[in-house]
Amino acid sequence: MALKRKRNTVISEINITPFTDVVLVLLIIFMITTPMLMQPGIKVNLPKTQISDSEDTSNIVVLISKNGYVYVQGKQIHDSNIADVMRILMSSHPDKAVIIKGDKEVQYDCIIQFMDKAKKAGITKFALAVDKNNISEN
Repeated sequence: MALKRKRNTVISEINITPFTDVVLVLLIIFMITTPMLMQPGIKVNLPKTQISDSEDTSNIVVLISKNGYVYVQGKQIHDSNIADVMRILMSSHPDKAVIIKGDKEVQYDCIIQFMDKAKKAGITKFALAVDKNNISEN
């Protein structure tokens, strides 16, 4: 008999199924984690108002926690570095406003001190953020 069976041949095709599985799992992971990266992890309880303007996401966002800690674009900065950090940010974005998101329990003095240091750095445009949810009318 002249029939030969090719049992010991090497398969030369690439199996992309495991690669596709890995890529899809990574895609799902990135889809889940990206929204968490967009929101800073600092919890600030904003004061409520009935009427508020829409927030412009292109502005510089400053969070002031109820303990008085200052976070600029999600990173905590020390009080002595506020002027330097704001000066650097404004040099790259001179026409942007600074949106201050102060916790409703923060002392008013902390916000004024921040604004004073930021004004010394050359910032002229400020806005105070409020919660967009309606409050009950009394």
